[in-house]
Amino acid sequence: MRQHHRTPRLLGTLLLVAAAGISLVGAAPHTEAAAPPVRVVPAPASVEPGGSPYRITGDTRIRVDDSREARTVGDYLADILRPSTGYRLPVTSHGAGAIRLRLGGKGLGAEGYRLDSGRSGVTITAGRPAGLFHGVQTLRQLLPAAVEKDSVQRGPWLIAGGTIEDTPRYAYRGAMLDVSRHFFTVAQVKHYIDELALYKVNKLHLHLSDDQGWRIAVDSWPRLAAHGGSTQVGGGQGGFYTKADYREIVRYASSRYLEVVPEIDMPGHTNAALASYAELNCDGVAPPLYTGTDVGFSSLCVNKPLTYDFVDDVIRELAAITPGGYLHIGGDEAHSTSHADYVTFMDKVQPLVAKYGKKVIGWHQLTGATPAKGAIAQYWGLDDTGAEEKAQVARAAQNGTGLVLSPADRLYLDMKYTADTPLGQDWAGLVEVRRAYDWDPGGYLPGVPASAVKGVEAPLWTETIVTSADIDVMAFPRLPGAAELGWSPASTHDWDTYKVRLAAQGPRWDALGIGYYRSPQVPWPAR
Repeated sequence: MRQHHRTPRLLGTLLLVAAAGISLVGAAPHTEAAAPPVRVVPAPASVEPGGSPYRITGDTRIRVDDSREARTVGDYLADILRPSTGYRLPVTSHGAGAIRLRLGGKGLGAEGYRLDSGRSGVTITAGRPAGLFHGVQTLRQLLPAAVEKDSVQRGPWLIAGGTIEDTPRYAYRGAMLDVSRHFFTVAQVKHYIDELALYKVNKLHLHLSDDQGWRIAVDSWPRLAAHGGSTQVGGGQGGFYTKADYREIVRYASSRYLEVVPEIDMPGHTNAALASYAELNCDGVAPPLYTGTDVGFSSLCVNKPLTYDFVDDVIRELAAITPGGYLHIGGDEAHSTSHADYVTFMDKVQPLVAKYGKKVIGWHQLTGATPAKGAIAQYWGLDDTGAEEKAQVARAAQNGTGLVLSPADRLYLDMKYTADTPLGQDWAGLVEVRRAYDWDPGGYLPGVPASAVKGVEAPLWTETIVTSADIDVMAFPRLPGAAELGWSPASTHDWDTYKVRLAAQGPRWDALGIGYYRSPQVPWPAR
């Protein structure tokens, strides 16, 4: 099928038509049902409708290139489609009547893909395996929501005809899970990874240490996990990841083309570490373990040489089991650390990250010190954060520091939707679905060059979040909006079309068993 370039205005029209429920395909034979309309989240960069749909049948094969990566993505797709269709869907490197996964596309970058669909088959082409995987997520959304169920459904399994060509706006599209306030098991983290992958999120930021719990084993400082990880908010039993556990999370995330970004928050948010080792405290006295939710009271002892031996050990061991390029050193809410000590600490710690082959990420307070070359500052301020603080971040961006945007009153998934929301907090305000979606990362902070914005991240802090069901109801439906901000061209951004595309995700979440908040701002279909 011939490639067409769509102008932003025409693409917006196509998405609006799709959102309205009108099929973007040519007339199917009168014996066929119409294919579902294109209601993809995140919005693709280019949509060219046309031609008859492809129908998955018992004769369909998943044809892959003769490469391990393509076959792995093919196996993943087959595992999704087989339970609901009841078809064998063999994964093979030959044969016709196929959904084809092909590596070798040019101009699609590290994560882009092209999806061509017509009567004879569907082909997903990508330059890299990540692009094939992201193309599969789009393919899922082109099928009826019932395809996500784990038992045989009626079908028919039609995929709209046409071409989608798609590349991400930003290379960094993240979600953070705080496992320190409340601990989440490896299985629970994997469950969240699968949900993130559906929306082309490619970074999982794990907040591994805080005042309430230390969640990663460190061989050279064993009491960090054994003692510091023994509790959580409210005093319940905590937990921690062994290195084998952590490696399994990293492996699983990689299989979904997510990179794990581990965070050790310092010099503040360190009570779990200070309680585990008295010698880390300036006065040599270990404080008790902490199970509350107040912040800003703890600090590593900046003037002790032992502090930097400790940090070196932790970074060395964590870097060794983290294949990704980043290591997050926190740096927020260090209210018990003087500004001079904070600058001293960051000047000493950032080179340790580089020493072990990683790049620094820190919360945006890092810009109050001197960010290392190549560092990324993660902005978590509000729309009405003071001009001086925003100017400090802008100056750092102008001097080469990259930014990941996580404004708390936009993207913090732990903020309440409304005053009546049972879970969550409201210190940053109430964040309904439209507020989370309706802003532009490229122009959000005054004075920041657009090129400095590396992407967005949706953090989920867990003071009130205890179960996977809690995660789901706070992340959905806001997480897909964050994913769209990170992936889709700014020209596709439109609340009126988005909310209808988002509404079409509801039945898919029902099929997947994802409990979500049915915001009155979204025209959900009747159940």
